[in-house]
Amino acid sequence: MLLPPPLRKRNSDTHKGDYGRLLILGGSPGLTGAICLASEAALKIGAGLVTVGIPESLNSIFEIKLTEVMSLPLTETRDRTLSSKSFKGIKDFSEKIDVLAIGCGAARHPATQNLILRIAERLNKPMVIDADGVNALASKLTVLKKRRTNKLILTPHLGEFARLIRKNVEYIKERRKELAKNFSLKYNLVLVLKGHRTIITDGKRLFENKTGNPGMATAGSGDVLTGIISGLVAQGIEFFEAAKLGVYLHGLSADIAAKDKTPACLIASDIIEYLPRAIKSCG
Repeated sequence: MLLPPPLRKRNSDTHKGDYGRLLILGGSPGLTGAICLASEAALKIGAGLVTVGIPESLNSIFEIKLTEVMSLPLTETRDRTLSSKSFKGIKDFSEKIDVLAIGCGAARHPATQNLILRIAERLNKPMVIDADGVNALASKLTVLKKRRTNKLILTPHLGEFARLIRKNVEYIKERRKELAKNFSLKYNLVLVLKGHRTIITDGKRLFENKTGNPGMATAGSGDVLTGIISGLVAQGIEFFEAAKLGVYLHGLSADIAAKDKTPACLIASDIIEYLPRAIKSCG
């Protein structure tokens, strides 16, 4: 697959702001790894500046775990998840960024889900929504019609997509391309339907990915994909192309890693580690 200019060669006279500013919202007790993986993947794919927006009491954990990633401590619920009261802080910070990624490890606390819905509906910023962000949208699909941004990528796995369209997984498996394309067209978004041979569609174009292996069936793999796609979008790559390339490189990196480590021993951070080799192999 042909790489876009930001991944092929960088100009000599350049700085980190030229490669995009990304805010990733999520994190909750027991799920701090999700947002760490996403943010590290975004940096590894080339995003210039990455900030994680996380519950304020968890900030010290992220300060220890993440070196190159910045953090934005936000108002939290009693259960230490993102609170709906943090909306203003997120809205203000969003003026400084190019893309917003939502949902990694965010949890399903009602206040957190309400926050995600408010962000998706009211902020006019390019967005990538995954995991508990998708689950929030499943509870109120009308938000997709009311939203202000016309640049949106959803990255559900089969179970999350089943909640979105209210069909069972077996029904979806038999009609993946048709259902994905119809949903994407109806809501004017790019859909990444994850699984064996992940489907990427904007309702008109459709790409079926053929990289990847069973070793990717491991915790955090989807969070890494969210970071990769978000990092590509932050660098100015068109939404469908960013999703397509992100899925392809995600799978290719896992394929290269599996040759060294075997599919059984593959973990999500290996996909990040092997991204440079995947990119080089496309050069």
